Amino acid sequence: MNDNKTDYGPLAELIGVWQGDKGLDIAPEPDSTEHNPYYETITFTGIGDVTNAESQVLMAVHYRQIVCRKSNDKVFHDETGYWMWDADSNIIMHSLTIPRAVSVLAGGVYNDSGIENDSIILEVTADINSQDWQIIQSPFMRDNAKTTEFRQRISVGNDKLSYSETTIVEIYGKVFEHTDQNELLRQ
Repeated sequence: MNDNKTDYGPLAELIGVWQGDKGLDIAPEPDSTEHNPYYETITFTGIGDVTNAESQVLMAVHYRQIVCRKSNDKVFHDETGYWMWDADSNIIMHSLTIPRAVSVLAGGVYNDSGIENDSIILEVTADINSQDWQIIQSPFMRDNAKTTEFRQRISVGNDKLSYSETTIVEIYGKVFEHTDQNELLRQ
């Protein structure tokens, strides 16, 4: 449970409700590239610590991200997952699931050098061939829109959160860098 005594480390700044309307999604199309301006709300909730195998303690933050196209106000991305921090090993983890039958467990090392301009920087990656940080997808997605890589960078501080993420997708007979970026403010 989220309380004032829980040390979420670098994840503490995430907790709260964030909204932004400067998003840009660059997505693949069969014969071109689609640019989708969007707005979104991300809600992060601290859930406290989680103990694994009686020896690893993770601090965990749950989130839900709802993204709408500016062109028609329809939801085109709904994502949920967890950000986790292992203080003993300085590992940041991000597990996410989207309702296209794709899940990602991305990770990276966090240290005090992960601070820029009074903002905390969180960077995680996953790769379909990684032993540690992996991508799981349904047979349909593997055969038609295979995700092979995921990279994400978040900067959060002073009531501002910005992110950029790239998903490498094999789709329409080509390899495509599907990118998203936005800047959000704490509500």
